[in-house]
Amino acid sequence: MRHWYLLTLVGEDRPGIVAGITGALYAGGCNLGEASMIRLGGNFTISMMVQHDGGADALQALARPVADGLGLHSHVDPIQGELHRHVVPDVRIRVHGADRAGIVAQVTGVLARAGLDITDLESDVAGTPSRPVYVLHIEGVARAGIDALRQALDPVADSGVEVSLDPIDTLVG
Repeated sequence: MRHWYLLTLVGEDRPGIVAGITGALYAGGCNLGEASMIRLGGNFTISMMVQHDGGADALQALARPVADGLGLHSHVDPIQGELHRHVVPDVRIRVHGADRAGIVAQVTGVLARAGLDITDLESDVAGTPSRPVYVLHIEGVARAGIDALRQALDPVADSGVEVSLDPIDTLVG
């Protein structure tokens, strides 16, 4: 019986990480589900759903040689493999301004209280070391409507950051 697992890999970014781990999993008879792979500050992280006939230890045994060879930390957790149950985001929010502690907590806090269900969040630090700029991209579902989010973000925009909010029109067919 096939089971779903969440395989997480973290380590210094270098060429060949994705090819190495996906090749080993394919050779081991695994099927991949959804995945998120991204470079974060010189590191590379992978979170991927992996369907496998064996247990978590057997999957870890497939991933470990690649992970060890590339200097990655790896972890396997059993999960429910619920594919095709996506909530489609209906709003995209972008916040950027001078980097300071608490931006993410402030923005996500007001958005949560205004009914936003965050589906994706990415952030980056741009600018220069002496003038860093924090950039935050959020997508989600506006459970209480987009106007509630706009009102919630007004005080955030008054605190010295730029805020934009755009509805997402997604055709599902």
